[in-house]
Amino acid sequence: MSRRDLIDLLALAALWGASFLFMRLGALEFGPVALVFLRVAGASLLLLPWLWLRGEAPALRQHWRAVGWVGWVNSAGPFLLFAVASLVLTAGLMAVFNATAPLFSALIAWLWLRERMDVSRAAGLLIGFAGVVFLSWGKADFKPGELGISPAVGVAACLLATALYGLGANLARKTLQGVPPMAVAAGSLLASSLLMALPAWWWWPDKTPSAQAWWAAALLAVVCTGLAYVLYFRLISRVGATKAISVAFLIPAFAMFWGALVLGERPTAHMLLGCAVILLGTMLTTGLLRWPRGRAKA
Repeated sequence: MSRRDLIDLLALAALWGASFLFMRLGALEFGPVALVFLRVAGASLLLLPWLWLRGEAPALRQHWRAVGWVGWVNSAGPFLLFAVASLVLTAGLMAVFNATAPLFSALIAWLWLRERMDVSRAAGLLIGFAGVVFLSWGKADFKPGELGISPAVGVAACLLATALYGLGANLARKTLQGVPPMAVAAGSLLASSLLMALPAWWWWPDKTPSAQAWWAAALLAVVCTGLAYVLYFRLISRVGATKAISVAFLIPAFAMFWGALVLGERPTAHMLLGCAVILLGTMLTTGLLRWPRGRAKA
């Protein structure tokens, strides 16, 4: 990986790590539904002209139905669930749960697409989900908090969101082979915008959000979603998907950094240990690490 690619990778991790911070800053005043609409609509306004300039708009018109389904599963649903979780969980903790997306992707590929599972990947799944159980154990109380949502509901929302990410990745793999990635990104965000428009109008906040909340929503949409997608797909085109996905291992560190810097959120030893276990499992599942004698079939 060249120095330029490494800089892009770090920038992408910083942007996606900051998305959890901006959700924390915007969700309370806008509400999860309105915030997600602003996020996907703003990102669409950035990516659709980019798609047209690249000459890939015909691909979106040709595959609009499949792209729409992927958008609802891979963008609207997870974004909404993480916005709900942001009301009760710290930015760093949400980012750690976000790192389980490759685990769900591998599990769904095995169950649905009958993809073979070797010993290394199977061990990674077991270790990764053991880390999830360890990290979630102290938040199993469903007693509502100040906002009427318990931390356990926040954890469940994060895990359902990452499961949708895993499903979306496999759905795209099954139905959108050969479609330009930027067409999938722009089209999925447009489909999410259309899906969220009416609910956002219905649940629009009665009280005008503060300037801080508006800035958080704008940065979440344009920088952490639109610009981040451009960086991500540029990385894929230069270094390949396997190396580009390694950004998932850097996002929790940046999310914890932004949370501590702006919100004063301090990661606990329990959280750091759970993060390490989840990342170890994810690295095994994605093939960045190999279990001893991992070539044997499970």
